[in-house]
Amino acid sequence: MGKRYYCDYCDRSFQDNPHNRKKHLNGVQHHRAKKSWFDNFRDAATVLNEERTKEPCRKFLQTGQCVFGTNCRFSHMSERYMKMLEQKIDDEKRRKEDPDQDRSSTKRSIDEWLSRREKKRAALTSGRVLKVEEEESIESIEIPPYLLSIPDLPPSLHPPPSCGWRVTLQTEWG
Repeated sequence: MGKRYYCDYCDRSFQDNPHNRKKHLNGVQHHRAKKSWFDNFRDAATVLNEERTKEPCRKFLQTGQCVFGTNCRFSHMSERYMKMLEQKIDDEKRRKEDPDQDRSSTKRSIDEWLSRREKKRAALTSGRVLKVEEEESIESIEIPPYLLSIPDLPPSLHPPPSCGWRVTLQTEWG
């Protein structure tokens, strides 16, 4: 059967010889698949500018489908999605202009982590390790309300009791 060439862009394979490979790599289908792959990595500003220059696709607006798909020369993007892209672009600009904002949230989380670490060390020296861990676990548990409304949850998904689980020591096995 011989060697086979697999094209990652097109997700297909064929017999590997110079003629077949050249024919495939110069084909329209390969170019479209390659373009759509690289379009996944474009930044939001470029996508938004391109979509604003295009007119809306009438077929897509009427039926929600277009036979040309991603190769259509008209825009398939809704107003809501364009506004989401604008918001994303604004957020990226703010992050670039004010990098201290991200550092402050990081600093806050580091300070919280250090304070928790200090509490644990103090508990280790005083011998009340379990009590500190129980306090932290109760504080950090946030149970989604929709989980509490499901009638037949397995025990592993039930929230822990407020007083903690009862620990029993097993002395006999088997």
